[in-house]
Amino acid sequence: MTPPVRNVTVVGAGTMGNGIAHVFAQYGHRVMLCDVKPELVERGMKTIEANLGRQVKKGTLQETQKQETLGRITPSTDLEAASREADLVVEAATEREEIKKTIFRTLDRTAPSQAILASNTSSISITTLGAVTSRPEKVIGMHFMNPVPVMKLVEIVRGLATSDETFK
Repeated sequence: MTPPVRNVTVVGAGTMGNGIAHVFAQYGHRVMLCDVKPELVERGMKTIEANLGRQVKKGTLQETQKQETLGRITPSTDLEAASREADLVVEAATEREEIKKTIFRTLDRTAPSQAILASNTSSISITTLGAVTSRPEKVIGMHFMNPVPVMKLVEIVRGLATSDETFK
C-alpha cells in the first residue's frame, strides 16, 4: 500500500510548477520547489506569494494561512536533494522529451522507492517516461489545468505499466 503523501517535490517553477506547489502547500503538504537556476525558483516563489496575496485580498484566505503556506515551500536547485524525502514528485518542466527523461532517470535514482513519479505533461507518453525508470508502475500523469490555484481539475493519465495502487 502506498503511504500517505506528506512530502511533495515539484520539478519546474514556471507557471504550472509554481501553481502546483502553491496548491499542495496550501492544503498542508511540505513542498520542495525545484528548478535548474536560482532565479527561476525565486521567480516562482514570488508568483506564489503574489497569488496568495490576491487570495487574502479576496477574503478567501487569511494572512496567517498565506504565511503558513509559504512556510511549507522550500526552494531548491538540487533535484537529487529535493527528491530524497518525496512521497510524490510532480514534474512540470519544459515539454521536451529528452529533458523529461533525464529528470525521470534522476528521480528514479534519488526519490524513495515508494514515491510516485508524476508528470504534468499533456503531450509526452507516460509509458515512455516510465520506461526510463526501474519503477514504471509508480509513474503516472497528473495534468493540472492553468491557472492551477483556480482550476479544480486534474486529469490523471495512466501509462501501460501504471499500477492500480498508483492510480488510486
